[in-house]
Amino acid sequence: MIISIAAAVGGFLFGFDTSVINGAVDAIEGEFGLSAFITGLVVAIALIGSAVGAWFAGRLADHWGRLRVMFIGAILFFVSSIGSGFAFAAWDLGIWRFIGGLGIGVASVIGPTYISEIAPARLRGRLSSLQQMAIVLGIFVALLSDAWFANSAGGAAENLWFGLAAWRWMFLVGLVPSVIYGLMALAIPESPRFLVARGRDAKAGEVLKDVLGETDEQVAARIDAIRKSVDRESEPSFSDIRHPKYGLLPIVWIGILIAVFQQFVGINVIFYYSTSLWQSVGFDESFSFTASVITSVVNVLVTVVAIALVDRLGRRRLLLIGSAGMAVSLAVMAIGFAQAVIVTGADGAPTPELQGAWGPLTLVAANAFVVFFGATWGPIMWVLLGEMFPNRIRGLAMAISTAANWLANFAVTITFPMLRDTSLGLTYGIYAFFAALSFAFVLLKVPETKGMELEQMTNDFKVVRKKRSDKVG
Repeated sequence: MIISIAAAVGGFLFGFDTSVINGAVDAIEGEFGLSAFITGLVVAIALIGSAVGAWFAGRLADHWGRLRVMFIGAILFFVSSIGSGFAFAAWDLGIWRFIGGLGIGVASVIGPTYISEIAPARLRGRLSSLQQMAIVLGIFVALLSDAWFANSAGGAAENLWFGLAAWRWMFLVGLVPSVIYGLMALAIPESPRFLVARGRDAKAGEVLKDVLGETDEQVAARIDAIRKSVDRESEPSFSDIRHPKYGLLPIVWIGILIAVFQQFVGINVIFYYSTSLWQSVGFDESFSFTASVITSVVNVLVTVVAIALVDRLGRRRLLLIGSAGMAVSLAVMAIGFAQAVIVTGADGAPTPELQGAWGPLTLVAANAFVVFFGATWGPIMWVLLGEMFPNRIRGLAMAISTAANWLANFAVTITFPMLRDTSLGLTYGIYAFFAALSFAFVLLKVPETKGMELEQMTNDFKVVRKKRSDKVG
């Protein structure tokens, strides 16, 4: 359990980086005089770095080991926190956020992979969900610290300590989790699967005995199963995941689409832009920060629910529940924002405002959206990507799917400022459409993987269904 928590701390960095920009974005936009497009680019550039980091993480981990790559991720985020805090221009800030994104991309792949390789099958879903718990805790801490810095300074653009604006301290505080992640990466044992692949069976046995508490005979049998799996494998290449008809193996496409749908519902709009979003529809800055913190608390609480349910209800059922709930709550948000009226703001500029009951109703719908996402698609995507692929292609398929997740995140993030300026109702209507589409996709294409050993996964989910049925029967 402690080992899984340590590995999942990378998710904390992921969540922290996801939301630390939330409280800083308006101040950065004002200080550097940015357009909506450039603002979106500065916010989203970290996601391109994350996609690149995710792409190479699997192969680096297979060569250097999981722990060494985790440590590299911690260093990259450490450097990014310092650079972002002292940025002097938009392009400079973009470079540092890209570097931080590389570290986050690495952590987003290595954490679930490491946990899935070290956790017993009966607990794998629950322990893999710790990745999402760490993510939402990172989001909460980032939004809480953003609110604290902004309130202490009297605004995110105001100076706080040593003549540095509050938004700069929002980035600099990221030094703390990056150091913790690096220290934990030095303290936990290497993945047994990596050790067996390097011929270090004795060390792998020690790790399995310590982690699983099994007898010598059980550990020997498990190492033998891993050895046979490893011996059947060669270094994965694109030829291993190609399909003559579909371009890629169906299971890889399913992984990619799961990753893309998780972002196309627009969840990270809530965590990147919620403070400016609530201000844009009439809430003051102080309440907007408070509303963002409340949303992050809700996200943490429902992730606890997900961890409790993932190995009971299963992955597929939770995804279906989440898709349905998100589609309805996003539809309510779309209708609510469509009711906004244009008023003259304090600065004389036209400002949209939610009037009457639509303000609180839309706020409730936004939190309901977070509830359904946080209890289902948030953690379940990481659980599935960590366990659904056959051993032979897991590293490559995981890297491709995670990179697709980051690219989808980038697409949503960079387009939101422009969509927001066009119509918030239309924007959330688009997200509601993708939530409904994700329901149909899961219903038709995603089977259950609960209780399956990693060595039982195959290129065809239909085979997984049959094997699971044989196992149960």
